[in-house]
Order: sequence, then structure tokens, then C-alpha cells
Amino acid sequence: MPYYRQVGHIPRKRHTQFRSPQGSLYAEELMGVEGFSSDSALLYHRNLPTAIVDAVAVDDDRGALTPNHPLKPRSYRTQDLKFPGEADAVTARRRLFGNADVTLGFVVASAPSPLYRNATGDEVLYVHGGSATVETIYGALDVGDGDYLVLPTSTTYRVVPHEQLTALCVEARGHIAPPKRYLSPKGQFLEHAPYCERDIRGPSEPLVVDGDEAENPTDVLVRHRAGLTRYTYAHHPFDVVGWDGCLYPWVFNIDDFEPITGRLHQPPPVHQTFEGPNFVVCSFCPRKVDYHPDAIPVPYNHANVDSDELMFYVRGNYEARAGSGIGIGSMSLHPSGFTHGPQPGAAEASIGAEFFDETAVMIDTFAPLDLGEAAQACEDPDYAWTWSGGR
Repeated sequence: MPYYRQVGHIPRKRHTQFRSPQGSLYAEELMGVEGFSSDSALLYHRNLPTAIVDAVAVDDDRGALTPNHPLKPRSYRTQDLKFPGEADAVTARRRLFGNADVTLGFVVASAPSPLYRNATGDEVLYVHGGSATVETIYGALDVGDGDYLVLPTSTTYRVVPHEQLTALCVEARGHIAPPKRYLSPKGQFLEHAPYCERDIRGPSEPLVVDGDEAENPTDVLVRHRAGLTRYTYAHHPFDVVGWDGCLYPWVFNIDDFEPITGRLHQPPPVHQTFEGPNFVVCSFCPRKVDYHPDAIPVPYNHANVDSDELMFYVRGNYEARAGSGIGIGSMSLHPSGFTHGPQPGAAEASIGAEFFDETAVMIDTFAPLDLGEAAQACEDPDYAWTWSGGR
């Protein structure tokens, strides 16, 4: 995260003795990325964070990934995906797409998740509906509609829904952060950035489990390069009395993204919100549209020759897709190698428009996205032909 945060109780100097009121030494844990040469956080535990009493391999069958072949633009209705009534936001995720850099899943959850840690990379959960408390070793965060929750690699957490929670799940093989061009050399958001530190929420107080739950052996599900392992810890991992640093989970709401507009249509990079390893995440928000006298507000036909483009339509009316069958909860996949653009008639119909009431999350990947079992379960087979009126 771009700026320093301190939560709970910590000693004045790092790596020095820090004792509980009873006199026992707190266990220091340094969480650091890029070989401890970049952001880190220093956490102080009541118990040893290394004390495991068991480790068991867990089945991890997400289904096969298949290439987008024949190469086609595709559309999916996530609202048609089925989930059991007691689904949770970790184990019930269904994989929509993936490649070597990122896995994109979807979940509808009502039950609390197990404690979970993704050791393969950062995650972003975009909340499409509902609300939840996400409990982490850094503290708790409340999330709701429109929130992006960024979870650093190896953060132990669980998701406790307050109601039915719907979320897009982005799992990176690396780290996710604000685009570098938005930040000063020292990490402050610059004036041209479409959001800043004031828009970000982080944990404000420690989350410490007490009583029998604290002392009983506790399971944590860990995702790693070989699959899933269930660790059993001697004590509950939520025993951090304080921490500080620049590495922690944080929340940013899509409604706080300030759109960048112009006299003529602006290119997709103005919507960028995060960058990950070989992919970006963008936010399309309600905005004043192009105001040149001869402007055409909807996008021009375009071939993003180095990227697959995935668009998740979350609110409003997306003018460029009118007549395509796209609705709230739909996703469109426009692959590299296919020129895409507005539906027939959309360009003419947009002339004179002053405002677009649309919200969408876009993910562009610089390697082709393969199709997961969930995508194949909710695809609209007729979407590819909507520009021509049918086969």
C-alpha cells in the first residue's frame, strides 16, 4: 500500500523486546514482499505464528481450463450460475477464466468461510452485491456493494457475510497495486490520479480472539503453487496485538473513482484502477461524456492487439452494448485477434448524449484467458453474431 499505517500497540523501536502485561515476549513477524526489499508490515503475536501441529493436503479440483477456440467474442451470465445455500466466499468460488498470471472466479456466498491464506499472490474481491465483514490478522474490514478489497499475499482471513454476498474474485500470481503512474517516487497519490489516500479504508484496530477459541487448535486453508494444504495451528492466528507498515489489506469503493473525461472519447487506460502481473483492472463509472460538437460518445471499434478484454457489467445501462443481450451481471470477453466495438446503431444513437449512467469492471490480460467450468456453464452462445444480426 502506498502509505504507512500503525494499528494497536507496538514498541518504539522495531526488533526490540516487546512484552505483554504479564511479562511474556510478544512474537514478532515480518511480512515482506520481493525478498524484503519492498513493502512490509511488522506484526506482534501473542503466540508463535510458526506453531503448527498438522499439515494435510486438500483436494483442489477447479475443473479444466480450455482455450478460447475457435477464437470468438463471448458473453456470460454470472447471474445464472448456481451455488449451494451454505456456500462460502472461499471454497465455493467457481473459476470463470484463467492463465498463468491470474485466476478469475465468481461466488455467491451466505456462510462464513474457513480461515484462508493465498500464498500464490494478492487477491482482489469486488463486491457486486451484499455485505460482509472480512476478518484478517491485521484487523476487520466491512465491505459492501462496489467495494474492491485488496488482500496482500499470505494474509490470513475469513469472510463473514451479513447477507447474501456476490463477488468477483481476482487471484494474481504476484502483487496488485495502484498504477505506478498515479504515484510519486515516494508513493503518494499524485494530483492527476483518479483516487487518493482519502478514498482508502484500512484496518483501524486489532482483531484478537480470546477465550477457548484462542487456545484451541485452529485450521487454516492455504493455497500454494502445488494446490491446497490445511494447516492446524496450536493457537488461533487472530492474536496480533499491533502492527505497522505499508503492507496490509485495504478497501476502495468504485463510486470513489473520479472519471477522467475529455472533448473526445478517452482511451481505456484513463479508467485504470489497479495493475497486476501482466494484467490491469479498470473502473468504468457514471460520467459526463465527450463534449466536442461532433463527438461520438460510445467507443470506436478497436483491436487491443496485445490483450484479452473482460468486462463485468455491474450497474446502469452500458450504451455500447445495447441490443447485445448484455445485462447487469453479464460479462463479455473480447479476445486479442478480434476487433470489437459498439453494437450496430449504438454510435449514431449516442450522438448528443451528455452523460452515461454505467458502471463496469474491466480486466485486460496480456496473455490469453482460457475458459473455466463456470464460464462454460453460463455462456450466451449467440453473442458472437450480434454485430451481424445472426449467423
